[in-house]
Amino acid sequence: MSARRPGAPAGYDPSAFEPFAVTVDLAVFTVRGGRLHVLLVERGQDPYLGAWALPGGFVLPRESAGQAARRELAEETGLSERTATALHLEQLRTYSDPDRDPRMRVVSVAYTALVPDLPEPRGGGDAARARWTEFGARGPLAFDHERILVDACDRVGAKLEYTCLATAFCPPEFTLGELRQVYETVWGVELDRPNFRRKVLASPGFVEAVEGPPRLTGGRGKPAALYRAGPATTLHPPLLRPEGRTA
Repeated sequence: MSARRPGAPAGYDPSAFEPFAVTVDLAVFTVRGGRLHVLLVERGQDPYLGAWALPGGFVLPRESAGQAARRELAEETGLSERTATALHLEQLRTYSDPDRDPRMRVVSVAYTALVPDLPEPRGGGDAARARWTEFGARGPLAFDHERILVDACDRVGAKLEYTCLATAFCPPEFTLGELRQVYETVWGVELDRPNFRRKVLASPGFVEAVEGPPRLTGGRGKPAALYRAGPATTLHPPLLRPEGRTA
C-alpha cells in the first residue's frame, strides 16, 4: 500500500488508481506587422523531436498549474521571469484524451494570452528553438496542439467582442485605425471604418481622447486623432464581429 498523505482517510490506497501526469500548454498570441502570430517552440526531445509545438511542460509536485505555466514559458522561450510573470494568462480548458501523449497518460491544462509585441524568444529547457510564427503560415504541430491552438484563437476572438482587451496591443497613444487593425487581424475580417468608429466612441470607458495635436499616419488622409485606453474592462454593448465579411 502506498504512503498516505497526512489527513487522508484511513484505508485509502492511492495505488488503487493508475498514476498520470499533468502538464501545461500555452497558446500565446501577438500582433506583428499587422498579422496574428503565435509563439511556438521546436521540440529538442522525443517524442516529436524536431516538431513545432506550443510552449509547455510537466507540472512539478509542489507547484500549481499556473505557476508551471509561467515557469515553462520563461524556460522554453528565454523570456525573463519578470516578463513571463507579468503576462495575463487565462485558463482555456483541460485536454484529457487518454492517447494524447505517447509517453503515458497525460492531462494538460491549457492557457492562452494575447500579448503586446515581445522580444524575439530563444529556446531553452527541452525546446531547441522558439519563434513567433504567423498564425496562417504554421505547419503541423506536435501532440494535440493544433486543437488547443484553434480553441485558443476562438477564445481570444470572443474576448475582443466583450472586453477592452484590444487596447493592450496598441501603443500607449493610438489611433482608431490602429485599434481597428487589432480586431481585423485577430478576427480575419475587414471592418467598416465609420461603423467601427461609431461603436468604439459609443462604448463608455473604452477609449479616451488624448489632448494635443493629431498624429500623421502612413495614409494620405489628414492626421488622425489620438486615444488611450479608458477605465472600462468590458464593453457595453459588445462589439460583435460582422457575419459573412472577410479580409
